[in-house]
Amino acid sequence: MDKKNLSERDICTKFITPALRKAGWDEMLQIREEVSFTRGRLIVRGKLVSRGKAKRADYVLYVKPNIPVALIEAKDNRHSVGDGMQQALGYAETLNIPYVFSSNGDGFVFHDRTGASDQPEADLNLDDFPAPEDLWQRYRAWKGLDPEAEKVVLEDYHDDGSGKTPRYYQVNAINATIEAIAKGRDRILLVMATGTGKTYTAFQIIWRLWKSGRKKRILFLADRNVLVDQTMVNDFRPFGGAMAKLSTHSKTIERADGSDTELPLAVDRQRRIDTSYEVYLGLYQAITGPEESQKLFREFSRDFFDLIVIDECHRGSAAEDSAWREILEYFESATQIGMTATPKETKYVSNIAYFGDPIYSYSLKQGIRDGFLAPYKVVKVHIDRDVEGYRPEKGQLDRVGQPIEDRIYNTRDFDRHLVLDERTKLVAKKVTQFLKEAGDRYQKTIVFCVDQEHAARMRQALVNENDDLVLENPRYVMRITGNDPEGQAQLGNFIDPESKWPVLVTTSRLLSTGVDAQTCRLIVLDREVGSMTEFKQIVGRGTRVHEDTGKYYFTLIDFRGATSHFADPDFDGEPVQIYEPSGPGPIDPPEAPPTDEEGEDLPEAPGEDETILDDPNMPEPRSEPRPKVYVDGVSAEIVAERVEYLDGNGQLVTESLRDFTKKALRKRFASLDDFLRRWKAAERKQALLEELEAEGLPLDPILDELGKDLDPFDLICHVAFGAKPLTRRERADNVRKRDVFNRHGEQARAVLHALLEKYADEGVLNLDDTNVLRIPPLDQLGTTVELVRSFGGKAAFEKAVHELQTEMYRDSA
Repeated sequence: MDKKNLSERDICTKFITPALRKAGWDEMLQIREEVSFTRGRLIVRGKLVSRGKAKRADYVLYVKPNIPVALIEAKDNRHSVGDGMQQALGYAETLNIPYVFSSNGDGFVFHDRTGASDQPEADLNLDDFPAPEDLWQRYRAWKGLDPEAEKVVLEDYHDDGSGKTPRYYQVNAINATIEAIAKGRDRILLVMATGTGKTYTAFQIIWRLWKSGRKKRILFLADRNVLVDQTMVNDFRPFGGAMAKLSTHSKTIERADGSDTELPLAVDRQRRIDTSYEVYLGLYQAITGPEESQKLFREFSRDFFDLIVIDECHRGSAAEDSAWREILEYFESATQIGMTATPKETKYVSNIAYFGDPIYSYSLKQGIRDGFLAPYKVVKVHIDRDVEGYRPEKGQLDRVGQPIEDRIYNTRDFDRHLVLDERTKLVAKKVTQFLKEAGDRYQKTIVFCVDQEHAARMRQALVNENDDLVLENPRYVMRITGNDPEGQAQLGNFIDPESKWPVLVTTSRLLSTGVDAQTCRLIVLDREVGSMTEFKQIVGRGTRVHEDTGKYYFTLIDFRGATSHFADPDFDGEPVQIYEPSGPGPIDPPEAPPTDEEGEDLPEAPGEDETILDDPNMPEPRSEPRPKVYVDGVSAEIVAERVEYLDGNGQLVTESLRDFTKKALRKRFASLDDFLRRWKAAERKQALLEELEAEGLPLDPILDELGKDLDPFDLICHVAFGAKPLTRRERADNVRKRDVFNRHGEQARAVLHALLEKYADEGVLNLDDTNVLRIPPLDQLGTTVELVRSFGGKAAFEKAVHELQTEMYRDSA
């Protein structure tokens, strides 16, 4: 057996796996081969969606399931033993794996990413691969785990028997959290983009800490009923009878499998708490409030809970002046884990100042790059009244006959202070037009409006634009807002992938966070979004991929310029700490120091010449909202719109498919000469094109756009480097003019002419594949065996075809 002729898979089977087995690694429990840990980025070009190649490690070694310690990159024996190391190090960094190996079957190169070894890399013989206990002891020493901490860290994940396993970034987040808590850290922040499974991650963290006995009583806090209810019946279901909700209202909820269950309650009608449960889930609003009688959480002793997990902690729980903060301070002895997609970072309010730096972050950009989250298009629509503003004519009256204040109204005023019904109708018309042109008027859509009244008017406008489908079912368009019980009752149907109705939903803020709308394909912004945190949350409503319904990307239509947040350097960046506590003092950010118009400090208490308008210690006076002004008969028109795409770096670009292809090709090939060398060296031209397609760059769409019968070679030279292209027919004719087939016999020449014609007509590139001899018209020239024999055998046939292809590209390459 010549090792050099073995495939990479043969090297793994015959050399690497036996070496691991000999070192004591369990093939069934500790060794996984060909581990795909990303999905491959979803790439959108118009309506064309492709998925890039997933990242795959040849081997990942685990001390226990989902606790990886080592990674091996294998190469065939024509490579040197260390040729896979750079690739392996990139994978190991992503997977947070400390020990990295490369092998070609002759031995191993070992790289220690922890820095604990005398030198980072060392050569090992095939028989010297370290045993599981050896690597675990290294890992344990590196992490500083004592025996008690080790017991917690090695606690098993929950396995429901379905084969579901955490994604790599969830494993990273879970293991990092467990290790930190095992070593005594009691304030932890996890930053994970919307749609990446924060609740499932929280469940696995809680499960392992609970099962190990490290944390015995747990509180899970959220600020939306739907979050608590769905969490109990889905991700947290394995806790069974040990779990209850801190509520006095019983509720029957449908599980993901379609069965119904009644939520167990830990509070009776007299608001007495049953303290026999171990896992409690609750709403902030249900266990606290401004009145002392509403502070249900005080019914527990301060040290009752060992662990508190705060879902979506950016929404105020960590803010010093938040009513919810008192819950965290009351249970200050408990370990507290904050989970958020968008940590709130201002000069005066900081999640990081409370919880500390994130122990793990997984961003929207990473989720899209890995293919776990859906990319999106942004359609920016500019309405003339928004761009130019609106100023009433002299003496113009509103709908009720009152004079309209004479000033210029702009996009901030519309639907908040002044209502132009024609503008609302135009937005509804444009949304409906988009759905019709997309060919699917049943794609789930959320329209974000200025307030609840605006959402009601937008609902009416959409009903009138879609009267045919509303006649089919009146729930086609619905308003779902905080003051609309009928709408709220349909929220479950809207987020259920199996439920057809409702389809179009108008809202103000209720759906901006925490709603798992997996099949939402269209998000419409008809209100300003001043907060980066809220903007990220709104974008997150569409980022879930739903393969069963073919949802691989979504569209965001922006009527108010809200997508200017894309230009903000903080968009989807790493969390930024602005306030930096130092020394032993408080870690909470300070209050904003009061200053006068010149920036000079003012006294901490109000002076006699100041009027108190708002005091958090005083009950808030009830005031009537400022009435809106309704103006009829003012037209509104679209003045501009454009489509932008999110590129691989998470940046929005406005470019054609041709520009996109040019940029991607020039990134792949440094110069025309570089491409020519690669093309000439490739024995199988098709293999090079398959590489491009695996990276998310199929060439067929750009060929269709150009509308010419170009060889992929000419397409790349022309689009990427501006070279003058030849059609396939022109290339074939040039070869015939040179009469290069004379050295072959009559039958062989006929085969080469037929292959050349096949290339000119159909663009076939894999001409050396003998299967092509079985299809018309070549099958009329003789049997495959006869035709190959006319060249003197298979090797001679392949050589002749390669010479033919060299002649085809001789002028260029």
